[in-house]
Amino acid sequence: MGAALARLSSAGRRIRTLNSWTWTASVTSLLLIGPLLVVVFGLSAPANDLWPHLVDTVLAGYIVNTVGIALGVALGTAILGVSTAWLIAMCDFPGRAFFSWALVLPLALPGYIAAFVYGDLLEFAGPVQSALRDYFGWVKGDYWFPAVRSPLGAVIVLSLVLYPYVYLLVQTAFATQSATLIETGRLLGRGPLRIFRTLAVPLARPALVAGCALAVMETLNDIGVMELFGIGTFTTGIYRAWFGFGDIGAAARLATVLLLVVLAVLWAERRLRKSLRYHPENDRSRPVIRYVLRGRRAAFATLGCGLPVLLGFALPAAVLAWWHLRAGAPVDPAFPAIMLSTLGLAFAATALTVAIAWLVVFGLRLDPAIVRPFARTAGAGYAVPGVVVAVGVLGLCSLFDHAVDDVSRMIFGAGTGLLLSGTVTVLLFAYAVRFLAVSMNALESSYHRIPGTLDAAARTLGVFPRGMLVRVHVPLLRGGIATAAALVFVEVMKELPATLILRPFDFNTLAVRAFEMAHEERMADAALPAIAIVAAGLVPLIVLSRRFLQPSVAAETSS
Repeated sequence: MGAALARLSSAGRRIRTLNSWTWTASVTSLLLIGPLLVVVFGLSAPANDLWPHLVDTVLAGYIVNTVGIALGVALGTAILGVSTAWLIAMCDFPGRAFFSWALVLPLALPGYIAAFVYGDLLEFAGPVQSALRDYFGWVKGDYWFPAVRSPLGAVIVLSLVLYPYVYLLVQTAFATQSATLIETGRLLGRGPLRIFRTLAVPLARPALVAGCALAVMETLNDIGVMELFGIGTFTTGIYRAWFGFGDIGAAARLATVLLLVVLAVLWAERRLRKSLRYHPENDRSRPVIRYVLRGRRAAFATLGCGLPVLLGFALPAAVLAWWHLRAGAPVDPAFPAIMLSTLGLAFAATALTVAIAWLVVFGLRLDPAIVRPFARTAGAGYAVPGVVVAVGVLGLCSLFDHAVDDVSRMIFGAGTGLLLSGTVTVLLFAYAVRFLAVSMNALESSYHRIPGTLDAAARTLGVFPRGMLVRVHVPLLRGGIATAAALVFVEVMKELPATLILRPFDFNTLAVRAFEMAHEERMADAALPAIAIVAAGLVPLIVLSRRFLQPSVAAETSS
């Protein structure tokens, strides 16, 4: 009898522990949803006179520019990503092995850095047009040159740095397609282009839609390219309403409209992916046969893969290095301090975000029925532009500060002032909201490799969830933790919108410094922080290439 009671007591302790982990994960997820709820319900600030003025004058332009640029980037990334993915997965040509990983390099270059490089190179007084005028003897009005600081210029620049999202996913889809289907197409007399159009692309549509959606989300999040090119979009409108007019109410309403646009994009992406599910036979024992390209076709393939790498990474990186070396001036005295503050912020944000993600994913593993709705909603923060997250975080922290201040005045007769607003804590909270999904995805993929029987065996041996986490999961999750930490670290290093809005007074990061110097046309001063950001961005590319790029093929046929 006593032994039975002891077992029941032990079981009760395990259930209480299990519930504590479950509810802690759920409450933490709910806290990270808070900023988005603040934006949705418009709690950030009261109504005022600026909002009607924005509606009457610029709101229509914001909508047209935002939607137009997003659609243009979706088309541009689709063209670049699908064409290069097909060449790498299905063709053999000189340089293929190099381009298979080099095509990912533009992801290391933030859009705003590419924007100020190409803006300086291609503007009227830049070296390209100056060289053309000197060589041909032209003067102003003798020739036409496309304006780089325009919506079309923004589409081209963003497409060059965002197409790897499509390339990574579609190349994997092409590489894992059934050899039987491709060979059947060949037996029916279909050439490479017709197989590409009628078989390969339709089968890869879910991956294509997902990649384009990621590129569109990054476009909606962008503030640097739009501000440097002088284009009015929702992100620049929110920033100007906040800092130009000091009107948080108008910024919150613009953020609400932008959030609705993002939700519409997410809904459309999910509907498209749901309606485009394909289940081809994936015969891994019979690899897809690559086409061996020769002569002119091989040259065009090499050029087609080389241009995106050159224009999306190599040329901007070389220009940044040239600007820094040409200046010949000593390093900016403020650079070491900015570098240290950026690294400290990135390490702190990485530790916080990975810890929260680990807690949520562990709770999801223990009790998915309860935790899943909260976890999935909290993970949507990555799809929300950083400027919207900033508005929500500031609104939530403002509500908290005012509530604590009111309570303090009632009880102690003295206010507490602002406890959170204007501090680094707000930035860390915003990063956790923004990048939780990045960390969760990496950890979940690692958890999927841990069989549930290990958890069951640990429980049978009387191991509580805390002991299971430390003694069973940690040794098996080191790769996933490292992946999550690397991805979050680099995302924080180059994050601009949320940092620009929420940073404390007299607090700078590399991203903010590079943007400010470029905005003031001080390209030599902008080069060094930009180079540091690009160097940090190269770290996760190794992780991405190992995780997403699949070996495609074996046998070869001439074409």
